[in-house]
Amino acid sequence: MVVLAKAELEQIALPAAQPPLADVRAVDLSAAPGPDRAAAARTLVAACEEQGFFRVTGHGVPQELVRAVEAAAAAFFALPQAEKEGATGEPIGYGCKQIGDGGDLGWIEYLLLCLTSAGTVPAASFPFSTLPCAAAAAAAASLSEPCSPLRELLEEYAAAVRRVACGLLELMAEGLGIEPADAISRLVADTESDNMLRVNHYPPAPVQPGSLLTGFGEHTDPQIISVLRSNGTTGLEIAGHDGAWASVPPDAESFFINVGDALQVLTNGRFRSVKHRVVVSSERSRVSMIFLGGPPPGARLAPLPQLLGDGGGRSRYREFTWKEYKSSSHRGRLVDDRLRPFEN
Repeated sequence: MVVLAKAELEQIALPAAQPPLADVRAVDLSAAPGPDRAAAARTLVAACEEQGFFRVTGHGVPQELVRAVEAAAAAFFALPQAEKEGATGEPIGYGCKQIGDGGDLGWIEYLLLCLTSAGTVPAASFPFSTLPCAAAAAAAASLSEPCSPLRELLEEYAAAVRRVACGLLELMAEGLGIEPADAISRLVADTESDNMLRVNHYPPAPVQPGSLLTGFGEHTDPQIISVLRSNGTTGLEIAGHDGAWASVPPDAESFFINVGDALQVLTNGRFRSVKHRVVVSSERSRVSMIFLGGPPPGARLAPLPQLLGDGGGRSRYREFTWKEYKSSSHRGRLVDDRLRPFEN
């Protein structure tokens, strides 16, 4: 349950604007090798250059799994507050209204999970093994398997979405003409990769119809790539190069992909990390699940040499480690330009 004081609600109130719908490119990850895959790679590169955002079809993640995870997450967020707040500690934690350490607030509660390279959560450190798993929702999703606890569903989901992220990064390398094919994806697939799964819940807001609250404020994602799925509810908005906001239409089948700060660095600014936010109305609860694919803490980040040209083009960013960047980004506000201190 999200509870904010009157002053806090005023802090996150937004004008009741209706931005235009975003025109989001679609990339088919199942395209067969040959002309179709080459076309998908070109579309992906164009989307990363123009918006830093696209949706992916042909991802291979079963809809039954997605629906079961969403139902189990909704069941967790419906638990009494004391039970949710007891689900804290590494590598997982429950949070409410406060986002990061910079003082940002939102109409949000969330689970944040640290993942292994295989996309799983260490079971011994996960306190949810006794939680109900929404058997009714699983039945509604036509699952034939025995009812799984939330932990097991999140493990399976994270592993599946991590494969999507790696497949997209390999297609991206192909579109950029980078070799080897895993030049970028191996940063997410490494045994020490800093991958996370964030499950956000935005309850209906206590405002008048037509009024809006900030669910998750304007920001870019620090990691290489983000793979997002929501429960078919509006609220996600992206900013164009001119700063104007556009509303992302809900999609029951696709995943949405964000270019992250680290990928902007790797491509020397050719791909732009997309600014985005979530706004909340009083109408419907929103549940979103975001896989955040980051490199190992000690990985050194700098523009890929193959993207600097044969003449050794100018690098826009100095070399730094992911640990250094993550530590720096956590000290600021969501809206801060976190890459500025690392520019040449």
